[in-house]
Amino acid sequence: MSSPENPYIVTEAGIRPPPTDFLSRMRYLGPGLILTASIVGSGELIMTTLLGAKAGFVCFWVIILSCLVKVAVQVEFGKNAIYSGQSTMAALNGLPGPRLGKANWSIWLWLALMLPKMLQVGGIVGAVAMLINVIHPAFSIQTMVWPVAISAALIVMGGGYKLIERVCLTLIALFTLFSMASLISVQFTPYAITWAEFSSGLSFQLPAGVTAIALGAFGITGIGGDEIMAYNYWLIEKGYAAYSGPKHDTEEWRRRAKGWIRVMQLDALVSMAVYTLVTVIFYLLGAAILHGSSSLPDKEDQLISSLSLMYTESLGPWASDVFLAGAFVVLYSTVLAALGAWTRMFSDAFAQIGLLDFRNSKQRHRFIAVLAFVIPLMWAAVYLYYKNPAYMVVVGGLVTVVILFIVAFAAAWFRYKELPSYLKPGRAYDAWLWLSILAICAVGVFALWSALPKAA
Repeated sequence: MSSPENPYIVTEAGIRPPPTDFLSRMRYLGPGLILTASIVGSGELIMTTLLGAKAGFVCFWVIILSCLVKVAVQVEFGKNAIYSGQSTMAALNGLPGPRLGKANWSIWLWLALMLPKMLQVGGIVGAVAMLINVIHPAFSIQTMVWPVAISAALIVMGGGYKLIERVCLTLIALFTLFSMASLISVQFTPYAITWAEFSSGLSFQLPAGVTAIALGAFGITGIGGDEIMAYNYWLIEKGYAAYSGPKHDTEEWRRRAKGWIRVMQLDALVSMAVYTLVTVIFYLLGAAILHGSSSLPDKEDQLISSLSLMYTESLGPWASDVFLAGAFVVLYSTVLAALGAWTRMFSDAFAQIGLLDFRNSKQRHRFIAVLAFVIPLMWAAVYLYYKNPAYMVVVGGLVTVVILFIVAFAAAWFRYKELPSYLKPGRAYDAWLWLSILAICAVGVFALWSALPKAA
């Protein structure tokens, strides 16, 4: 915290010694769990179950790999935020390559990719409206997308976001426990998962008919490219960079920076454990119940009713109301977390172009307030045009794969060109980072290659 009002200017006033034991570090967690709120709604609840419904158990390995390998890239971004104090777009603006005006190519490419990414969160807004319609059929889906969008705008703009996130994270935890109960209950129904089915999901097969959905799932489940880019804002606003203090080539600063990097790494690993657990639960439920019953959640007005089968078929009809309440919390918290991140990222990107000074708190807050209304209204309009949340989330996932290219390149640059020598990690971490980068690049190349015949 440089100052409570402006965490993006790091001064000596915010310095705080890092916690030295596990329990003390746990008390400073939070940024990764905020990302979990945005991850669970689109990736886990919709994309993961859609892949399980279409592919059965065979693509289980895709989901696990997606959750595990990308975290090293997230950690590299987090390190950069702590030792440099830079926001994400400011860091990207230092990458090598051509520039247009004041901004690096990566920022312009990100802005272009965020246009089709509108479909992803637009689909989530539509899914929330569908939930309201199921609960109260008198309220049409087309009507309810606007209150959903406007209420999210008011919450993010009004400064009540952190409190709402704490509540949503608590309720998501309860919904996860409910889902675990449902998964256990499946074993006492005709949809019981056998060992042969489970092990088939670890055989690294990829049926041709589910390639697009699997690629989209890799892009969007676990930590996605946009969540990795958003992570630095939450780290900075939590205070990690400020606690380390301005970068100095002194032993005292090195010790603080290493200490807060350890806290950040724990934050990333704990959040990975949470969303991996949720992902596994939703995928297995989708594969066992939706695939087994041929109920695919891919039609405009059947998404919610199809997803609810995962609970009513395992726990009984009474579970439908609990599912609706839990799904509303999960999806709406995704909208809030995404809006909080998007307003910061777009404001930061516009700052690198030269439209504002992002480090100026008044200018930053003004841009965030305006975007807090503009962006969700665009999400609502996009949904009303396409009206197919499952399709929209798949498209958003595919775009996220391309954003991951930018993220992977930036992570490599941060690690080998900007990271101070005294903060460099060991070989095991570097191996994990390169596994992450290579997996991202391999999936991205395969996605582009798969699209070539259609473009020809």
